Amino acid sequence: MMADSLSTPTNSLRLLHGELHFPVYLPDATFGFVRTADPVDLENVGVEAVVMNTFHLMQHPGSSTIQSLGGLHRMSGWRAPIFTDSGGFQAYSLIRQNPKFGSLNDKGLNFQPEGAARKYQLTPEKSVQLQIGYGSDVVICLDDCTHADNSLSEQRLSVRRTIDWARRSRAEFDRLVAQKKLEADQKPRLFAVVQGGGEHSLRKECAEDLLEIGFDGFGFGGWPLDGEGNLLEDILGYTRELIPAQFPMHALGVGHPRNVAACWRLGYGIFDSAMPTRDARHGRLYVFNFTGESLPQDGKWLRYCYIEDERHIRQDGPVSPLCDCPVCSRLSLGFLHHVFKRQDGLFQRLATLHNLRFMTRLTELLRQQVSA
Repeated sequence: MMADSLSTPTNSLRLLHGELHFPVYLPDATFGFVRTADPVDLENVGVEAVVMNTFHLMQHPGSSTIQSLGGLHRMSGWRAPIFTDSGGFQAYSLIRQNPKFGSLNDKGLNFQPEGAARKYQLTPEKSVQLQIGYGSDVVICLDDCTHADNSLSEQRLSVRRTIDWARRSRAEFDRLVAQKKLEADQKPRLFAVVQGGGEHSLRKECAEDLLEIGFDGFGFGGWPLDGEGNLLEDILGYTRELIPAQFPMHALGVGHPRNVAACWRLGYGIFDSAMPTRDARHGRLYVFNFTGESLPQDGKWLRYCYIEDERHIRQDGPVSPLCDCPVCSRLSLGFLHHVFKRQDGLFQRLATLHNLRFMTRLTELLRQQVSA
């Protein structure tokens, strides 16, 4: 079964709620919202799409509540595209790391969150059902996520499961599309995830089988960093080469600014991570460390501003003179330091807007370099 041909070239992706131009960064709206920011805030700093999490949403606020509130777009007030992660990463970060939270088998995930009164089951079929029911623009297949340092036997099992779960996800997706009588322009996109750890042969096996099943796009599966926090550029590049250029690729979990730039050069177009907003809330602000209109190639274009530093007390300029975010356009670094020291929630909102605008500006600069 071959995937539907994409109606747009690989530098963009047309979805139910709008067209995305690559590269694009998606802030994590895990529970249906980006922490401390509302939809208008996100629009004002140039965010084009967000990613929400099926694993967490099915627990809070719960699927029946989401349906009662009209689906994710209506519930959240977000009018642009929404990607929904399947829950595969949570299987890795929670269950693989700590079996007391649940179990993982060929059928799917079984888990009971700490303090929860009930048990949950998440299968490939249920993940697709939930995502389509939520009104997602991009549905991502459930996958068995691993770390590059996991054993070869674990990587082989992960690839086998990921391929089997992708096949089941594809079948359930097609069944629901037929049941709902959705035309090509009415249905979401379906992405599969390429696993295989750091083993080239397993990555190749996984990619070839997923291509044979047929999907609209693909994600890089597995933790993208090594044990020292360095980007796994070799395996990321190899995985991108395995997927034909007409298919968009999502570098799942990649959101450090330098890593976004590196993966964009490798051929990835979609990025997501909680890092920029988490850094903002903790007082680490991103600043472009250059002058001019284009991003330097030396990698030294990023520096950090740590807001708690006492030297910022009387600084009356913005965090960054190159930033056009609502914060830098109006408020001083000294004022942000003052609000931070008072531990007021306003700081978290302002810092979040600044870092998100940094990320959307970064994608704009990378886009301009290609078109120049």
